[in-house]
Amino acid sequence: MNAITEPLLFKQVMDGQERELVSFATHPSRYQHWTLAVDGEVAKLKLDINEDGGIKPGYKLKLNSYDLGVDIELHDALNRIRFEHPSVKVIVFESGKEKIWCSGANIYMLGLSSHAWKVNFCKFTNETRNGLEDSSRHDGIKSIAAVTGACAGGGYELALACDRIVMVDDRSSTVSLPEVPLLGVLPGTGGLTRVTDKRKVRRDLADIFCTTSEGVRADRARDWKLIDEHAKPQQFGQLVATEIEALRAMNTWASGSKGIELTPLKPLIDEAGYHYSTVDVQIDRAARIATLTVSAPTQAIASTPEAIEAAGAQWWPLRMQRELDDAILNLRTNELDIGTWTIKTRGDAMLVMQADAVLEAHKTHWLVSRTTGALRRTLARLDVTSRSLIALVDQGSCFAGTLFELALACDRIYMLDLPDSPDAAPSLQLNAANFGRYPAVNHLTRLQTRFNEDAATIAQLQGVTDTPLRADQALGLGLVTLTPDDIDWDDEIRIMLEERASLSPDAMTGLEASLRFPGKETMETRIFGRLSAWQNWIFIRPNAVGEEGALKLFGTGKKARFDWKRI
Repeated sequence: MNAITEPLLFKQVMDGQERELVSFATHPSRYQHWTLAVDGEVAKLKLDINEDGGIKPGYKLKLNSYDLGVDIELHDALNRIRFEHPSVKVIVFESGKEKIWCSGANIYMLGLSSHAWKVNFCKFTNETRNGLEDSSRHDGIKSIAAVTGACAGGGYELALACDRIVMVDDRSSTVSLPEVPLLGVLPGTGGLTRVTDKRKVRRDLADIFCTTSEGVRADRARDWKLIDEHAKPQQFGQLVATEIEALRAMNTWASGSKGIELTPLKPLIDEAGYHYSTVDVQIDRAARIATLTVSAPTQAIASTPEAIEAAGAQWWPLRMQRELDDAILNLRTNELDIGTWTIKTRGDAMLVMQADAVLEAHKTHWLVSRTTGALRRTLARLDVTSRSLIALVDQGSCFAGTLFELALACDRIYMLDLPDSPDAAPSLQLNAANFGRYPAVNHLTRLQTRFNEDAATIAQLQGVTDTPLRADQALGLGLVTLTPDDIDWDDEIRIMLEERASLSPDAMTGLEASLRFPGKETMETRIFGRLSAWQNWIFIRPNAVGEEGALKLFGTGKKARFDWKRI
């Protein structure tokens, strides 16, 4: 599959049957909905949606409304800015249509979509918004929503993900979250949470805002903290320019680098799975299990700034991240029946440790920093994936440093013990990467999450960094779940996976999401935990999607009929 020329939705014959698959690979030359323009330290992303360019047939993307295809383009554009235009310090989101900024997710698309499509769509959109905030927090790439026209639903949620929201005061431009009164569902991409947690809107005002379909104009929107500033049309351009300068001054990263090209990944997709150069996914459809194997570099990676930039997208940490991210998205969207993922690694652990040392030594270099950020976001994507995740540390494994983060993201970690052949036994290794390089969506390290922020345990683990740990040592330190020996390994893993696959997928999704983020909440864990769980439930309730539900009847002129019982 050619990542530049193939459509985002394509058909492929597998096992004699034609399947429809989504591709998350695109390129600015193929964008139908976004225009990316870069001028020095400022990038402008203009949303001008082609209403006939929906990823699926059956609806028109009117009023700058979006679907998954629009979000795939946005995700790609943000990555292009990070890697191909590293001089950018400020992103400005604009509309290419008069009187409408963005009306949010296309309602007719939602009405036609399966439950799984709606939920995956909301999750991917959330992750892209979170990624925008992640780049602001860690890389200093700030963003402004320059609102001109109606900004509703998911459109306002995109604005909420920006650092600043400014709106033209033309007596017609408004912001709104009308999902509850119009559709009987919630703002699905974090709107409720960002309004209170990020914008600090009082809950009673937020209650009014989120239960009223009419939008809020400039004066009241600023008074309620829904926007930051507004200006009359004649002064709005100057207001945006002033905001750009203020945000640009906050970014202290050196600029001027030429960037690298994000070349196409070109995975091989066949009946057996998804196959990349450093990541391989083998699917057992009968058992409903996918095995993701991540390979270590085959030689020492480029370790000087010049060599790292010369390697570009082929530099192992970045290549591995991009392939793993694409594999996760492909599995989540295209393989709904595959409920259990086993995570394996293969290769020389010392080469992984060397790669981590390079990431640490050059962490202030723009490409190393952006690669670290991409790895951080991919690991966070794994954290919130609604699949059972099982790490298998067997012979040939290289779960060290960054790759051990894959295991720490899992629900369980099984490690092979070879008591009679200790020299041949697999080992684990910790390094600096495990103690702060990749905070999860709860803003803690995965070790802090695993041990419920037990400072004494974390200090003990810091004392064994850079030391290969065999199964008995890893078990004693609490780094693994169970350590079957070579006699029992195959049977124990088989039985465990069979038992896991026999359980209710709905119950497992709820259980895993509840257990993965113990302790304090963050805005992100509330979005993916509380909001996603409620939205998941609401999306299957008759009040929203029944034949007389609000989402189903929207645009027909008919009034929804609700079951008034509170549950």
